[in-house]
Amino acid sequence: MAVGRKPISARSALSYKVANKDRRKQFHIQQKKAKDSLQRELRNARKKEENKNPKLKEERRVRNKPKTIDTKRTWDDALGEDGEDMLGLSVNLEKLNKRRRVEEEEKQELGEAKSSDEEAGSEAGEEETDQEGAEHDSDLDSWLEDNEDDETKGAFKKPALPERAASPKPSTSSTKMDLTPESLAAKFHTLFEPPAKEPKVLITTSLNSTLHDQAQLLTALFPNSQYVRRSAHRFGHKFSVTEIASFAANRNFTTLLILMEDKKKPAGLDVVHLPDGPMFHFSMTNWIEGKKLPGHGNPTNHYPELILNNFRTPLGLLIAHLFHTIFPPVPELEGRQVVTLHNQRDYIFFRRHRYIFRNKRATEKSILDTDGKPIKGVEDIKAGLQELGPRFTLKLRRVDKGIQRRSGQEWEWKGRTDKVRTKFQL
Repeated sequence: MAVGRKPISARSALSYKVANKDRRKQFHIQQKKAKDSLQRELRNARKKEENKNPKLKEERRVRNKPKTIDTKRTWDDALGEDGEDMLGLSVNLEKLNKRRRVEEEEKQELGEAKSSDEEAGSEAGEEETDQEGAEHDSDLDSWLEDNEDDETKGAFKKPALPERAASPKPSTSSTKMDLTPESLAAKFHTLFEPPAKEPKVLITTSLNSTLHDQAQLLTALFPNSQYVRRSAHRFGHKFSVTEIASFAANRNFTTLLILMEDKKKPAGLDVVHLPDGPMFHFSMTNWIEGKKLPGHGNPTNHYPELILNNFRTPLGLLIAHLFHTIFPPVPELEGRQVVTLHNQRDYIFFRRHRYIFRNKRATEKSILDTDGKPIKGVEDIKAGLQELGPRFTLKLRRVDKGIQRRSGQEWEWKGRTDKVRTKFQL
C-alpha cells in the first residue's frame, strides 16, 4: 500500500499566537517533523524515478546550479580609446583581445576570398572552352552517383554519438601580463619598464605604531627588504611619507612599504613605487602569523616563486605588475617556496607555502585536468604544501598619482565609485 503525503497542519498559518510557551514549542516541533517527513518522502520518490531514468538526474543537476556573484559578474563592453578612464572600467582583456583577433582573421579571410574570386574570374574564360567536351563525362558521373546512393540506402549507418557535456571551467586562471594595453603601460611607464636593478624594499610603519614584530615578519616575506622604525619620541622629528620616500630613493630602494595600524593590529598597507610613485593604498584584514598556523613550516632565505591569479582588468594588471616589481624576477627553485596572490571578488589573498613532490598513495586519486581525466606523465605524483605564513587579505582602496602629500592628493582610481555589486575592478 502506497504511503500518501502527510498534509501539514493548517495551524502553521494561524493568525493568532498561542499564549502558552510550552504549547508553542510543542506545536513548532510537530510542524518541523511533518515538514521533514514530507521532504524525505519527496526525495525518496525522486530517487526511485531517477534510478529508472538517469536523464532526469542530469536535468535536475543542470537546473540546480547555484547562482553566485561570480557567475553573475558583469563586464564593460569595450575599452576607451584614449585610456583616460581605463582604471575605472571592468573589461576582460583576455576576451577583448580574443574578439579582436577573431575580427582580424575574418577580415583576412574576406580579403583572401576577394582575391580568389578575381583569379577565378580570369580562369573562367579558359574553362568555357573545355566545358563542351566535359558534358558527356558529366552524364556518366551522374549515373554513377545515383547507383551509389541506391547502395548506401540499405547500408548500416553508425549511430550518432551522444553530445558531450562542457568541460568544467577552472576556478582560477593565471594572469597574462602580455595583455597589458599600450595606453596603460605608457601612463605608468615606471612600473612596466624592465627593471634595471634588483628590487630593494624599505619597510616602515605609521607614526607611533606598536607593530614592530609584524613589520619585522614582512622582511622575511619580501626579499632584499629592510625595516626602519619611525620616530615615536615627542621631541623627535616626525618624518613625512615624501621625506621617507626621498631618503629611500637616494639609497637605491625601489619600493616603500608602510604598515598601518588600528587597535594594535595591522589594518592597512601603503605601497610606494620609488622614486616618483604611484602610491597604492590597501586595507589589510585577517592577519595571522606563521607560528599560529597549524602545521606551519619555517621559511628560508631563498627567493620565492610568484603566482598571480585572476587579475583580468586593466587595474588588475596594474596591481599584478606592482607586486611583480617587488619580488626578484629569478626565483631560487632549490628553496621550493612560492608566494601566491589570489584575487577573488577584488580581495587579494596573500599566502606563502613550501611545496614538495612525492609519490601518490594507494588511497589517493590522480591529478585531473579540466576534462576530468588524469594528466599524462604525472599519474603517480602528488604535490604536498606546507604553509609558512604570514597570511593576510588585501583590498585596494585608492591609487594616487604621485606620493602622498599633506595638502591633499590627486588620485588615479578610487574605490566605492561603482555601486553595482556584480561588477569587480580587478
